[in-house]
Amino acid sequence: MDKNYIKAKLANIPHLPGSYQMKNKYNEIIYVGKAKDLHNRVNQYFTGSHDFKTTKLVSNIEDFDFIVTKTEKEALVLEINLIKKYRPKYNIQFIDDSSYPYIKLTKEKYPRISIARDMKKDKKAKYFGPFPDAGAAKNTLKLLQTLYPFRRCNKMHDKVCLYYHMGQCLGPCQFEIDDNVYKDYTNAVTKFLNGDTKDVRLSLENNMMKESENLNFEKAQEYKILIESIDKIVNDKQNIEIDHRGNRDVFAYYVDRGYISITGFLVRNGTILNKEFKIRPLYGDGEDEFISFIIQYYQDHPSARELVLPLDVDIEALKEVLDFKIFQPQKGYKNHLIKMCIENAKRQLNLKFDTVEKQSEKTELAVEELSHLANHPMNRVELFDNSHISGSFTVASCVVYEDGIPDKNSYRLYKLHTKNSDIDSMKEVTYRRYFRLLKDDGRLPDGILVDGGFIQIQATKEILDSLGLSDRIKLMGLVKDDHHNTNALMDTDGSIIPIDKNSTLFFLLTRMQDEVHRVAINYHRKLRSKAQTKSILDEIEGVGPKRKKMLLKTFKNFTNIKNASIDELKNVLPDEVANNVFEALNKRNDE
Repeated sequence: MDKNYIKAKLANIPHLPGSYQMKNKYNEIIYVGKAKDLHNRVNQYFTGSHDFKTTKLVSNIEDFDFIVTKTEKEALVLEINLIKKYRPKYNIQFIDDSSYPYIKLTKEKYPRISIARDMKKDKKAKYFGPFPDAGAAKNTLKLLQTLYPFRRCNKMHDKVCLYYHMGQCLGPCQFEIDDNVYKDYTNAVTKFLNGDTKDVRLSLENNMMKESENLNFEKAQEYKILIESIDKIVNDKQNIEIDHRGNRDVFAYYVDRGYISITGFLVRNGTILNKEFKIRPLYGDGEDEFISFIIQYYQDHPSARELVLPLDVDIEALKEVLDFKIFQPQKGYKNHLIKMCIENAKRQLNLKFDTVEKQSEKTELAVEELSHLANHPMNRVELFDNSHISGSFTVASCVVYEDGIPDKNSYRLYKLHTKNSDIDSMKEVTYRRYFRLLKDDGRLPDGILVDGGFIQIQATKEILDSLGLSDRIKLMGLVKDDHHNTNALMDTDGSIIPIDKNSTLFFLLTRMQDEVHRVAINYHRKLRSKAQTKSILDEIEGVGPKRKKMLLKTFKNFTNIKNASIDELKNVLPDEVANNVFEALNKRNDE
């Protein structure tokens, strides 16, 4: 960092609202923030003392930029957009690939009911939820589809399908259905999903008793199962009962020892359906990160009828961004919910902190030691491993570690040319990986760890040289002892750097090696199993794509199909086809 350059630049920042972007020596944005007063906020990073995590951030800053906005609201929106665009390393990003499931009921002439996760509000649909997990949502959907025969197909066909014959669809594609029928179903489902299950439960109980009196015990058992399903769904949803009815989201946070814990209660019809817990390292201001979380949360979830936040949070900009009511209660029931949230956030942080901190500190020490030995930052590291049998099904895996923690979203799998040598395979996967990152302006790693010795290092270096990346990416090899255990690192000139087997770095490198090997082997087995299944099942008369898919869905893998009895196969296939499969696979076993 050029201190004189930074000092001069700091002096010229205006006292205006806006967003600032911290950059590393590669001109990559590593942190984005927003401020009412850019001058005061940015200067705080370079003056005074900081905790360990903020010190780590500042040590990686080589430059910064800022964008002035007219209002704090504009600064907040700009900050969120920049975080989504650049995914900076040190920002707390609460948006991930997972989202809570909702049940979606369309408002079409012939309605459909399904599970939705994208939460892009469809004006022609109602959303109910969120549900605690996918299992709860699927069980509820399955129950509703059994009770109410809504249309199943996305696109209407000319003739009725299997669901009509099973009594789970009225067949509007072929028959005229009175509008009031679907209207009644919609009202019943809405009532049910809003928590009022008494009527449908009573109706099922009456039907069960009636069938039982008529000695139709199988039918009575079906109604009993439906009643038990309703009871389970209701019990799963109702974690905490509350006397006051209403729909609202309640969020609060707690900051301690360099971490932020955020808790949210999602209250629907007076019942807390779900609790959000987020614990993350904190690099900026706690209140700013909390507000950032709120904005990010509602980009992926439906708007609340009302949002309840702690009194000490500045919500002026938030009110301009969100289009629903925000309350900051001082007393009463809503204040009680806020206190519960804060207490839960504090309890969760204290409960998990010891484990989180110990693991984090050990991992940070290992990364620092690796960076010291490499004489280069090694925060983001990539490893490769190849797998094949006699040159067949050659594959490679690339695993990525960020600050010593696996970044599984960045893992990549590769099918390689089967006639390649191990060296050629290493060259191929390295070239494909980093050519693609350069082409897509992707995030490059700080370092690469090669498993395989000096020849593998040279092969990888040849590719990095050709792509002009040797100066940016530190390349090192993992050296094994006679027992095939890693005991040293090797530099690109062949120099050996010993590793203490009792050090945290040794255990981190061991975990990395195990992980890249595991991913490669699993991918290789998957491809081999698919090829084996394809080559054998496709030769059997009567087994087409649909029946092959049905077999794999039922028996999970090819080994289970081979070991299945003739009766088990007949449960899935017509008798003649089941006999063909059984004879073909047993004949192959004999051979």
